Amino acid sequence: MSNHDRDRNHDHDHDQPYEATPLYRIRHSLAHVLAQAMLERFPEAHIAIGPPIEDGFYYDFALPASITEGDLEWVENRMKQIVKGRHAFTVRDVTPGEARQLFAGQPFKLELIDDLVNGRVDDNGNKIAAPAEKMTLYTQDTFTDLCRGPHVATTQDINPKAFSIRVRPPAGAYWRGDEKRPQLTRIYGTAWETPEQLQAYIQRLEEARRRDHRLLGEKLELFIISPLVGKGLPLWLPDGATLRDTLERWLRQVQIDNGYLPVVTPHIGNLDLYRTSGHYPYYKDSQYTPIQVDEEEYLLKPMNCPHHIMIYKNGLHSYRDLPMRLAEFGTVYRYEQSGELNGLTRVRGFTVDDAHIFVTPEQLLEEFKTVVELVRYVFSTLGLSDFRCRVGIRDPQSNKYVGDDALWESATAAIITAVKDLGLPYSVEEGEAAFYGPKLDFIVRDVLKRQWQLGTVQVDYNLPQRFELEYVDADNQRKRPIMIHRAPFGSMERFVGILIEHFAGEFPVWLAPTQVMLIPIRPEHNAYAEQVTAHLRAAGLRVKADLRDKNMRNKIKEHRQKFIPYLLIVGDKDVENGTVSVRLRTDEDHGALSLADFTAMAQGLIRSHSPALLA
Repeated sequence: MSNHDRDRNHDHDHDQPYEATPLYRIRHSLAHVLAQAMLERFPEAHIAIGPPIEDGFYYDFALPASITEGDLEWVENRMKQIVKGRHAFTVRDVTPGEARQLFAGQPFKLELIDDLVNGRVDDNGNKIAAPAEKMTLYTQDTFTDLCRGPHVATTQDINPKAFSIRVRPPAGAYWRGDEKRPQLTRIYGTAWETPEQLQAYIQRLEEARRRDHRLLGEKLELFIISPLVGKGLPLWLPDGATLRDTLERWLRQVQIDNGYLPVVTPHIGNLDLYRTSGHYPYYKDSQYTPIQVDEEEYLLKPMNCPHHIMIYKNGLHSYRDLPMRLAEFGTVYRYEQSGELNGLTRVRGFTVDDAHIFVTPEQLLEEFKTVVELVRYVFSTLGLSDFRCRVGIRDPQSNKYVGDDALWESATAAIITAVKDLGLPYSVEEGEAAFYGPKLDFIVRDVLKRQWQLGTVQVDYNLPQRFELEYVDADNQRKRPIMIHRAPFGSMERFVGILIEHFAGEFPVWLAPTQVMLIPIRPEHNAYAEQVTAHLRAAGLRVKADLRDKNMRNKIKEHRQKFIPYLLIVGDKDVENGTVSVRLRTDEDHGALSLADFTAMAQGLIRSHSPALLA
């Protein structure tokens, strides 16, 4: 299963597709206006593509020189002038020859025209559209582009005070996402219906920058990515490893309490294992080159499921053994293009909180619902209660999916029945299924209302067939089990990155890497601080003592900036009375508590997994 599925994050009414909203037309139209202004600024530029995206639009260019802030200011002002000109968007169809003549000197457009003439293909080279005999063009003012629309009727429908191309810096982007192709300059824009919406969006961006997990990861000393180790391969520092370990220990215990059996599998496997499962041919482009060992080929593990299948297949099972729930925090490796890598949320090596459940057909529905309830428990404990469900089914136009149609229908029906029975909001989306079966993805909204695809649960009839899995039923006949793939977090790396941003680094007490920091007022209080530290550590708290010969107020400021939940100040009266002076990371001063009272309070809060700071 993939933890790297990314949900489109659109600010629009979920009752209608984004493509049907006024914002989509505004943003699509402004992409054309951006291209016109850029060609006026850089007449030698080559234009590529410019679609609407979440919160805005972009256009890719091959430029004769690096773009400057002054260029962006000029282009934005020119765009406003074009918009105020009330130019109509007109559409017409032309022959491929006419289109080639119009875009002579524009190599990227000519390549797109050739693709349309030859018929579009998907990532696996399968044709998904018939050859086009006509090309659709849209024109506004002096600019014409190859485009299917839709657009606004005229630029009068665009508010010149409600868009900007300077809220996000330009970025590099490979032509057609292929790092072997030319690198282009991508100019981003955002567009809204009113200036107030634009300002609200800019404020959200500023808050998102404040919460950026890459910056907070460095500030809080959670993780680093070393060029010498490799791109997309994070190194967990002690506090980050503690945070990650806390999550793993908690979920591992939750799984054991729910009947899961722990397993451990290697980081590589024989290539034939992944050929049998189908992962190698279907995900070949996102996997590393096979390794030659003793005249055999091995692959860095891209998925855990084939390994768990072989553990199931180790013996013959009775129906009484099912459901069999095999769980592992298994590290897998995917080749992600350099331009796609992003801190912890897009990496090349990541650990999936993976489990594979083998069930009889009669057990499928109830077991699926039990898994969904576990995912809901995980999210609610972490304060991620705002989510929706996406039922991913096959794209009928694609042939990348394997298996019998009737089994796909049965699997899809089981998922939809489960979400209906549980009263969960859901949508059904074509093309979001795994190659072997439909799935239920959880789309979570964080405190900034950004959407993330996290947990996933999948129903799979096909891999049991590929590996010829069996169990002995009550009638003493051998039958085929069904597999449920599930991962509440998706991946530890991505999940931790999202949690860092969701909490802005201020983790709940039970999750904070360091829960308590002892700060003695003067060096003569160090011995008592060490005694308190030992007591709290023995009570199960993650505690440190700052014994440096440094000003107390500077220490308090430093540890507040590390978002440590409890700062315990100890001085003469505390030594005399056996107390600690409790200050929160919010700088609230709760005065002196007995060591016993503070310990009991902190232990209770941690055991409850409460997101609150104080019980």
